[in-house]
Amino acid sequence: MAVERYDVIVIGSGPGGEGAAMTAVKGGKRVAVVDRYGEIGGGCVHWGTIPSKMLRHAIQEYVQFKSNDLFRKAMRQVQIEYPDLLAHVNAVTQKQLSMRRGFYDRNDVEMYDGHARFIDPHTLNVTHPSGTSTQIQGNHIVIAVGSRPWRPDSIDFSHPRVLDSDTVLHMQETPGVITIYGAGVIGCEYASIFRSLGCKVNLINTRDKLLEFLDDEITDALSYHLRDQGALIRHNESCDFVEATDDSVFLHLKSGKVLRSDYLLWAQGRTGSTDGLGLENIGLEANSRKQLDVDENYRTKISHIYAVGDVVGRPGLASASYDQGRFAATHIVRGVCQKRLVEFIPTGIYTSPEISSVGYTEKELTEQCVPYEVGHAQFRSLARAQIVDCGVGMLKLLFHRETYEILGVHCFGYQASEIIHIGQAIMTQDGPGNDVRYFADTTFNYPTMAEAYRVAALNGLNRLA
Repeated sequence: MAVERYDVIVIGSGPGGEGAAMTAVKGGKRVAVVDRYGEIGGGCVHWGTIPSKMLRHAIQEYVQFKSNDLFRKAMRQVQIEYPDLLAHVNAVTQKQLSMRRGFYDRNDVEMYDGHARFIDPHTLNVTHPSGTSTQIQGNHIVIAVGSRPWRPDSIDFSHPRVLDSDTVLHMQETPGVITIYGAGVIGCEYASIFRSLGCKVNLINTRDKLLEFLDDEITDALSYHLRDQGALIRHNESCDFVEATDDSVFLHLKSGKVLRSDYLLWAQGRTGSTDGLGLENIGLEANSRKQLDVDENYRTKISHIYAVGDVVGRPGLASASYDQGRFAATHIVRGVCQKRLVEFIPTGIYTSPEISSVGYTEKELTEQCVPYEVGHAQFRSLARAQIVDCGVGMLKLLFHRETYEILGVHCFGYQASEIIHIGQAIMTQDGPGNDVRYFADTTFNYPTMAEAYRVAALNGLNRLA
């Protein structure tokens, strides 16, 4: 059997794989990509980032029209159902597929459809959908296989009323009541989606507050607004067992509570998609979450084999995965890794209202004994927010009391994931370039949401007087 040889082989075509492949080929390397799903894009395009954000965007527009005085009367005749939204999602997915396929074609990256398995540290066997197989070899190999929803063995996910974040995209009706077990990013996003559709939502959190990695003020605001929209949140609960019938699902909690709903969405974390890779053939071992440990350059313990994206664990963001792929490929091409850039990767959470943050939280700064000050801008005071009728939310700046260095930016509300990048750009400046007074002294277009930075900066600086 003839064996094709490449400088770099990338396993997986999601954001991490795409970042690695494009960077390596631009660096003059011969690159191949292996993808088991037959269509490129990975979970980001097919069942993760793009579909869930499209759902959320479409529902937001629907809700805004219904609440707008100009359109309220006409919208009484309009009822959007969940399957209608999924059809819209599929159209966008096809556009993403066409665009991303063009990236690989234009750069002469060879694509292999099939399941990759290690034979030895440099050789992969690719089993194609037809049942035939191909062997390929790489001087360097990047594992970017992503993750999948964690499914405990005790729960029957073959039942049509028991869903995870993949199968929820195939639900063919709008549920009257849905229970979401797990109040992480995925759970909170889908709680917002289904509540905006008018569904009754039970959100079950195994911890004592939502999204503990965020700033406390932001999580408090999220909890308030989810409840204000009608979601029922239960903290510090854990599943005992699940009972599914033809028309209902019963979630039995260890506290003795029993919740009946039309569907159960299990959103209790994700696990790496490392099964079947043949890691045992090369001496690599995944952890309990089937993820791979890597060093600061994204190398596994085998120096020419790298791993990026969800398969290495947190932060589990499409944007971070793409950059990790870029950094790994840069290390392959140049022998260096731009790891400093990883320090300021923003978080975007598409709840309703949405959340975004970058940098430290108040809790972290307090634990580190850093003297900081806080500046707030309430969206209800901004003309642009009033114009678009999105007065819920705020921008929060954390900065050093003595050096004025921006230490954290946290945003909750309309266009939060866009607004955050202005703060991120200043935070990443070296030396005196990172200074909260920049916002106080800069002229912003009026009316804009970006004006919140000037308001927040002045609010915080006034506290120092």
